[in-house]
Amino acid sequence: MLVNGVPYRTIWRRHEGAIAFIDQNLLPHRFAIKEATSVEEMAEAIRHMSIRGAIALGAAAAYGLELAAHRAPDTELPAALHHAATLLKQTRPTAVNIAWATDSVLEATAEATTPQELRHLLRTAVDKLVNAEIERCRRIGEHGMHIIKSLAEKKEGAPVNILTHCNAGWLGCVDYGTALAPIYVAANNGIQLHVWVSETRPRNQGSALTAWELHQHGIPYSVVTDNACGHLIQRGLVDVAFVGADRITRRGDTANKIGTYLKALACHAHGVPFYVAAPTSSFDWSSHAKPGHIPIEERSSDEVHTATGIYQGTLITVRITPEGATAWNPSFDVTPVELLSGFITEHGVFPATIEGLEELAAYAHASS
Repeated sequence: MLVNGVPYRTIWRRHEGAIAFIDQNLLPHRFAIKEATSVEEMAEAIRHMSIRGAIALGAAAAYGLELAAHRAPDTELPAALHHAATLLKQTRPTAVNIAWATDSVLEATAEATTPQELRHLLRTAVDKLVNAEIERCRRIGEHGMHIIKSLAEKKEGAPVNILTHCNAGWLGCVDYGTALAPIYVAANNGIQLHVWVSETRPRNQGSALTAWELHQHGIPYSVVTDNACGHLIQRGLVDVAFVGADRITRRGDTANKIGTYLKALACHAHGVPFYVAAPTSSFDWSSHAKPGHIPIEERSSDEVHTATGIYQGTLITVRITPEGATAWNPSFDVTPVELLSGFITEHGVFPATIEGLEELAAYAHASS
């Protein structure tokens, strides 16, 4: 995607032993490129959300293995990779893409008989994984665009109003995005639309990141407080909701940024379609866990107690709760499949039904 007219990925290999990434903690006020040169630095960037978003996390984990291999002597290479995989999986436990990426890369190197072959297979596997994720997101955009086009035809020229939550654009991926990808494709095809961007407290990934992305792309949007979204839906000001996902179980229950569940409830109550856009790498096909049994990451209460913004040109963090106040900060909630309209994937749009999920699983396994 473009930043001030210049094409970027969210994360990329700068050179051997150095992975560059856009520091999302500084957006929208500062655009800065940071660099990781060790798996420990990559894990820290993931843990502190300089890199975030399910697809971007998978790519970061794959690159983290590459960094571990770069620093390891030949005699310690296999052990170093397995240690790195364990370290990376512990950073964000709800995000299934991290485990998927590390397991996929290690599996691709399992038949190596020499350190040189292992290093070659590793780099090849990392490039293949990252490029495949970009292609999956591109195809999500193409498939999801048809949902927007169908709504636009019914509105006879009036803009299609789309509700989003968190950031599931190219910043949360490597390029294109998931929930925002159909929006970009629709806009590029001349479809009139408007995006309601929910702020997504406590870290404000909507108002900070999604709004910044849409502004870069020239797409009309309005930032709204999280608790205004039910009002918008009730008044008929939302035609469809698109969200991303950090983990989707085989039965379709979806873990996404905290607050997703409430939007799904409101959409379900008022007959507004609610779609989850995600590649099949975000599906945990081995899990039949019901919503209450999906691991939910709990982050520091400091994210609730404070807010960061720019004041007279300086980026500052201020406390917004009373000293001594306690806070609870679950990062995700789980939306039951019964509240979803369908899944937008690289293989097409599938209904949120047992039959739809089984058909999608067959596509996923056939292409793996």
